[in-house]
Amino acid sequence: MLKVALTGGIGTGKSAVLGSLAELGAPVLDADPLAHSVIARGTPGAVAVHMRFGDQVLCPDGGVDRRKLGQLVFGDLQARRDLEAIIHPEVYRTVVQWMAAEADRGSLVAVAEIQLLFEIGMDADFDRFVVAACQPETQIQRVMRRSHLPEAEVRQRVAAQMPLDEKVRRASYVIWTDGTLDETRTRTAAVWEALMREARVN
Repeated sequence: MLKVALTGGIGTGKSAVLGSLAELGAPVLDADPLAHSVIARGTPGAVAVHMRFGDQVLCPDGGVDRRKLGQLVFGDLQARRDLEAIIHPEVYRTVVQWMAAEADRGSLVAVAEIQLLFEIGMDADFDRFVVAACQPETQIQRVMRRSHLPEAEVRQRVAAQMPLDEKVRRASYVIWTDGTLDETRTRTAAVWEALMREARVN
């Protein structure tokens, strides 16, 4: 089975690409909800976050306030690394298990969306990398619209990630998402067909 990772930056259109792949029949996994579930209220991950970052990142109900947590870690490299150390081992285990299950089912290709693929070194576990990319200003505007965060904070979050140019350089396939959703779907379909051709050959 061809193990494929879909990555990019915040606001670069990964979710649109993953949705298009699912519509095409691809087995897909979105790792972002997995990361959220690791620090859901009452989990060991939430306890670890509280111990590391204190009451300042808690909601009134005792759950983790992800917005406050994000504001804290995106301005502090060590804090971000500490948070990743809490979240990513569990996400990694789930992704590996899911890929193994898809291989057992006989899937030719399986795709997991992992935003921090290269940053946390998970790229070694995949055969191909698909990067969803767009122009920087498109990225900024998208994140501002959906998150209602001020531009300065959005730019800080984008700057905290690996430069998108570097991810594009490492990609097996790049899907540009600056155009319409239909254009993104068309480009995604072309990449899916290419991946399926590769899987059949291998």
